[in-house]
Amino acid sequence: MAAAPPAATPRIIGIDPGSTITGYAVIDGGASPRARMIDCIRLPRTDFPTRLGLIFDRLSEVIREYGPDQMAIENVFVARNGASALKLGQARGAAICAGASAGLPVAEYTPTQIKQAIVGRGHADKKQIQHMIAMLLGATGPLQADAADAAAVALCHAHHAHTGSRMRAARAGSA
Repeated sequence: MAAAPPAATPRIIGIDPGSTITGYAVIDGGASPRARMIDCIRLPRTDFPTRLGLIFDRLSEVIREYGPDQMAIENVFVARNGASALKLGQARGAAICAGASAGLPVAEYTPTQIKQAIVGRGHADKKQIQHMIAMLLGATGPLQADAADAAAVALCHAHHAHTGSRMRAARAGSA
């Protein structure tokens, strides 16, 4: 029986949402992921609705420029400060709307899932994430923490997608 043709390498945009800094990364997934862009949006000190519009606009531009097939975003975690959690949720919503308006499927991952996929344990710190992203994606120079977190989200999704396609292929081969 002939093997199934290899799946196309997905291009993934990963998002680490924030109301003052939103990290984003575009990677080509698959067995050997490769970074296309790792950066962040630094939002000006202006009214909050304007910042939400800037998140949407800038991420829409990145999506048009790099043409990702999928979006992955960090899930909102429980914050001690309710107002901060609401702002984070709204920034996350602006990012999701940018992906949804471009027709991208959106996957969501908890911080623990992301850390587990990148570092191998769910309680890694920011420095460990930055170090592993630099190693796994060949990033040169220091990575801004929010940008590295966005790359970690994209890479987590790539790992989940790659593992899922390998499992589907294995099940198809045994049928």
